[in-house]
Amino acid sequence: MTTTLTTPTTATPARRASRPRRPRSRRSNVLTLGMVAILVYFLFPLFWLVVAATKNTGDLFSTFGLWLGHDFSLVSNIRETFTHNHGEYARWMANTLVYATVSAVGASALATFAGYGFARYTFRGRGALLGLVLGTIMVPTTALAIPTYLLFSKAGLVNTPWAVILPSLVSPFGLFLMWVYARDAVSDSLLEAARIDGAGELAIFFRVVLRSLGPGFVTVLLFTLVATWNNYFLPLIMLNDPGYYPITVGLASWSAQAVGGSGANADLLACVVTGSLLSIIPLIAAFVLLQRYWQSGLSAGAVKE
Repeated sequence: MTTTLTTPTTATPARRASRPRRPRSRRSNVLTLGMVAILVYFLFPLFWLVVAATKNTGDLFSTFGLWLGHDFSLVSNIRETFTHNHGEYARWMANTLVYATVSAVGASALATFAGYGFARYTFRGRGALLGLVLGTIMVPTTALAIPTYLLFSKAGLVNTPWAVILPSLVSPFGLFLMWVYARDAVSDSLLEAARIDGAGELAIFFRVVLRSLGPGFVTVLLFTLVATWNNYFLPLIMLNDPGYYPITVGLASWSAQAVGGSGANADLLACVVTGSLLSIIPLIAAFVLLQRYWQSGLSAGAVKE
């Protein structure tokens, strides 16, 4: 009696390739369509702004908003934007750059110091102070504008750049973000090893800790940069000299002249649109240059080893 041994057969690569793929689930299709809709929703205003910046004032009202006008006027609009009223747009851009840069760096530095202190030091009243910081996050900034104005008026700082910079240096959300980030990014063993080597607390912070907190620092810097760059209400009530205006208040003043005027003032509307497009280019450049630090800063604090 003979027995026949059979070996299991495996599907060849060709046979595997010929198998029909599983159809995508309905849920994944809905999620994809939802993400595409959200993407279109966020990119639609930017697309309109780019198209509108290529039109003159007449084409803005006579042509379809999502299509080019009769004349491509982008170059002439840029030239008129920078030369109008002796180049005050360039001065507003420079003011905004100074306000945003100083405020972002200062707020990030203060948030990094305070967040590290709350995360790694134990002192009396730490929980109460941290709760106070978390409570201030829920207070809208517009509610603090009038008290801030009265305070700065008493100090004689109204209608000065400090009236915009100093309030922007306080970032409760940035402090909270750095507190969460420092708890996981800085290990106790690293601090103990540095102390055993004889390093002081300041030396430990600047030589050891600051490198670990770099992504969080850049994250807070970007958030504060965008908030200060787009800030409108605080400079509006603090400044009355057009030479100190940021780009937001300056473009609003142009828009008011264009809507309420005629002739040359009506032509300012094209400059307002073009100036709005040019004002977002520095923010896009900042996000592109610091994108990898920003992404790692957002995710590192959420993962605990």
